[in-house]
Amino acid sequence: MSPRLLALWLKETIALLRDRHGLLALFIMPTVFILVMTMALRDAFSPGVTIDAAYVVVDLDHSPHSGALIKRLDKTAAFRRLPLEDSPDLARQGILQGRQTLALVLPKGFGERLLTPSGADGQASEPLQLLLDPALNPALQLAFRNQVMAALGALRADELTRKAGKLFGLPPTAAADSEKDWLDEIRSEAVRSDANPGIPSSVQQNVPAWLIFAMFFVVIPVSSIFIIERQQGTLQRLRAMGVPFHLLLAGKLLPFFIVNQLQALLMVLVGIYLVPLFGSEALDMPGKLPLLFNWWIVSVAVSLAAVAWALLVASLARTSEQATIVGGVGNILMGAIGGIMVPKFIMPAAMQTLAGFSPMAWGLEGFHIVMLRHGSLGDLWPSLARLLTFAALSLLAAMWLNHRTRTAQS
Repeated sequence: MSPRLLALWLKETIALLRDRHGLLALFIMPTVFILVMTMALRDAFSPGVTIDAAYVVVDLDHSPHSGALIKRLDKTAAFRRLPLEDSPDLARQGILQGRQTLALVLPKGFGERLLTPSGADGQASEPLQLLLDPALNPALQLAFRNQVMAALGALRADELTRKAGKLFGLPPTAAADSEKDWLDEIRSEAVRSDANPGIPSSVQQNVPAWLIFAMFFVVIPVSSIFIIERQQGTLQRLRAMGVPFHLLLAGKLLPFFIVNQLQALLMVLVGIYLVPLFGSEALDMPGKLPLLFNWWIVSVAVSLAAVAWALLVASLARTSEQATIVGGVGNILMGAIGGIMVPKFIMPAAMQTLAGFSPMAWGLEGFHIVMLRHGSLGDLWPSLARLLTFAALSLLAAMWLNHRTRTAQS
């Protein structure tokens, strides 16, 4: 081990410890984001949870069939039904006043024409009317529409069965005059590399996501220290003593790499022990040592990419203000398109394609491969290769920028 490298690591550690506020922010910021975003997105990752969107039904038919449809809608329990309204105007008023976001109007003659397509007998059928709040999420609008269509389809199937039995003279059964309750024949299961069923939770999205975001924010202390040393002539004196620039970069890598690993350890502990205190699930980490090792390998690759990116920003910027703007905006953009702030599966297809260019998305994909699919190192290789390539290119660019600056000064 080179004594000069040990001395550089000691220098960087002392400089880092002097910036206690910046160091503290690297740990507090992701902790707060993990707690807030895990609570905010908890229901989005929990299938079967009642959606907090209320609706009313306006029954203008008052027939047994309209009553049966309402009962079927109640059984799905995905949306919250409020007491019946008497007229479409009252339902519209309720939407405008914010009491509900949806209203389903069952027209007169609904039960009478349940099995008669509109125009089949020369008469037009009045369609069901769906009143909705324009601010309601389009995905929820579609989900409610599909829920109504499913209940309507089941009601028609029951009515057809009843009429067919009557036509062929089949003896009526006890359940013939009531709607049949079919068991839920669809079971969701996350596909993993081993037999470990279950559904990922919001904490498994947010802990690695905000950990990556915090790791990349070492750009602020790295660039600040680097620029101060350049302005005070520390770097020039080290170069005059024959210390090569690549050794200076290596001297900055280890202390901030250790900071990143401490961030990783703390955020995992937050996910396991602190998040459940706020009502969410605990972070489910892989229980086998090879998988934990794979998780740490991803953490190492993300850390190398983050510190290399920070050194590139520090080499580009002339002042601390420039470094804060370039590094901060760059991190926010990488987080926004990389699935950190908004889960990737919520994004439209074009944005999901764009996410493939963000180093933060590569890191998040690597963590998910280990945590959700229990993937091997071979499965991780594409993500690791892109992160390490990004780190190598950033370091080479930083070295080239500093070489060009020295050449211009000499």
